[in-house]
Amino acid sequence: MFSSRDAFENDFCPVRDELLGEMYRASEHGLPRLVESVSPEVRAMLALFCYRRSHLHALALSIAASCTERELVHFGGRVGSTLYAMSREPAARTASSSSSYGNRKPITLSTKPLSTFAPIADEFDDEIEAVTA
Repeated sequence: MFSSRDAFENDFCPVRDELLGEMYRASEHGLPRLVESVSPEVRAMLALFCYRRSHLHALALSIAASCTERELVHFGGRVGSTLYAMSREPAARTASSSSSYGNRKPITLSTKPLSTFAPIADEFDDEIEAVTA
């Protein structure tokens, strides 16, 4: 079994970028077909890969729902076990079945003014001018 630390240090996407993009953009009906196109081991690794990225969290839950607990625990340890449990919760299924675009958290920007800093005294520049003069 891999530790969570090993998984984090050796983090790579187990599928090609194009397939990951297709899964990310897939509708709730097209995603299961794409997920079934990869082997169960790759599915488990992909679910864990996506889970470690907040913007792919809903995709991770959808993929993990197609994995067995044994597969997820084998590749993710405790994280895999937690992901398995989360993917079986009713709230996770409804959240992950809706469009990934609808689940994005809104971006908020600060409305406060930027911090101002006291001017830096140019003593160093004055010393250089005195030496060169």
